[in-house]
Amino acid sequence: MLNYDIQKIRQVLPHRYPFLLVDRILEMELGSRIVGLKNVTMNEPFFQGHFPQKSVMPGVLIIEAMAQTGGVLVYETAFGGVSDLNQIIFFMGMDRVKFRKPVVPGDQLIMTIEAIKIKSKAAKMQGYAHVDGNLVAEAVISAILSEVEIE
Repeated sequence: MLNYDIQKIRQVLPHRYPFLLVDRILEMELGSRIVGLKNVTMNEPFFQGHFPQKSVMPGVLIIEAMAQTGGVLVYETAFGGVSDLNQIIFFMGMDRVKFRKPVVPGDQLIMTIEAIKIKSKAAKMQGYAHVDGNLVAEAVISAILSEVEIE
């Protein structure tokens, strides 16, 4: 059984509140596929302005949640579960992005990311986001691992 909760995610991803958008990893096949979960609650800070009269999760944050889920796969594949604190994964590009349905408070966003190619410094992945079994967004995501100086 995979036990990849928020504490483990925080050990791998550099993101923190309010920008950590993955709550749990449900499935993972190293170098191949990962499934993550984001519980979308009314308490999300972006709902204050997007939109006050009809709360909708911004599409760019759905893509970011997919990218963070893919980031866990990249870190696990490249570093074997031990985060290299000198490496941060950055977006390089997004292609074939499509938004199909709105994501609203109370939804559980399930993100499935399939590796197209993962190398030591770069990755390309196909991402799908579902709510209640319905496709809400999809994208091809490219990312690069870059060394950073730690102060």
